[in-house]
Amino acid sequence: MSEGRAEGQELALTVGGDAAGQRLDRFLAGPLGSRARAQALIDAGLVTVDGRRRPKRHVLSPGESVQVAASRPPAPTGPVSQAPFKVAYEDEHLLIVDKPAGVVVHPARGHRDGTLSQALAGRAAGGEDPWRPGIVHRLDRDTSGLLVVAKGDDVHRALKALLAERRLRREYLALVSGRPSARTGTIDAPIGRDRRDRLRVSLESDVAREARTHFEVERTLPATTLLRVTLETGRTHQIRVHLAAIGHPVCGDPQYGTAGDLGLSRQFLHAARLSFRHPVTGSTVDVSSPLPPDLSAALARAQAGQE
Repeated sequence: MSEGRAEGQELALTVGGDAAGQRLDRFLAGPLGSRARAQALIDAGLVTVDGRRRPKRHVLSPGESVQVAASRPPAPTGPVSQAPFKVAYEDEHLLIVDKPAGVVVHPARGHRDGTLSQALAGRAAGGEDPWRPGIVHRLDRDTSGLLVVAKGDDVHRALKALLAERRLRREYLALVSGRPSARTGTIDAPIGRDRRDRLRVSLESDVAREARTHFEVERTLPATTLLRVTLETGRTHQIRVHLAAIGHPVCGDPQYGTAGDLGLSRQFLHAARLSFRHPVTGSTVDVSSPLPPDLSAALARAQAGQE
């Protein structure tokens, strides 16, 4: 690859033999700093190949000239995202975010702005979807706690592989109604969109996918039990659906339990720990997050036997 600058251009690149057969967005990821930025510029029509606009999936040939206009893609409409979050761990390759309840992880129907991925703009990168760069896994809006975010394509792919191979350990704390009959257990039950209510996930689904949840008793309380839960799969609402299915819904859960339990305004579910081998350095990353104040207060009420 050779590089130069010309008036009206940010970059002028010539495709070398080593880049033959590479996708356009991958080719530009290095020079532009991230694949997400490359895709945004391509989608905005600011990239040409031999003078013609090409899609991000365009396969390059040796000798082609790739030009990136100096103009930036238009800023997103609406207010700039101000989603709050804390950083529990960060290095040059990835970061672990401690997400508060009420924050949506990435844009979706009904949540176009104010998301975590928008708040991380310029700090996270990687993945096929430019609208959620770096996002490896997600948490429900009203579930608090830890999630890992990549800073580049290679790390994003590696973290996704760890997740698929079940080598990225995710532990949750869940306060549930009642007391399970065993101190440890595994719930192995496929789930999917409920066939009667598309807003719910359940075991009664025409498109159920395998789902496995492991739990162990952390603390027994007068009318509730604090569980430590680990995921083997990561389906939408998996923990909440599985625990409700065995008769122990998460306290405060407005969809699968009883809203307002113990004074809660959301479900008592917190992503308390992430542990995995760093995909670049090989060192062990093990990060924990304490219960946020609203869950700590609910736990104290549960301990006292209050409703």
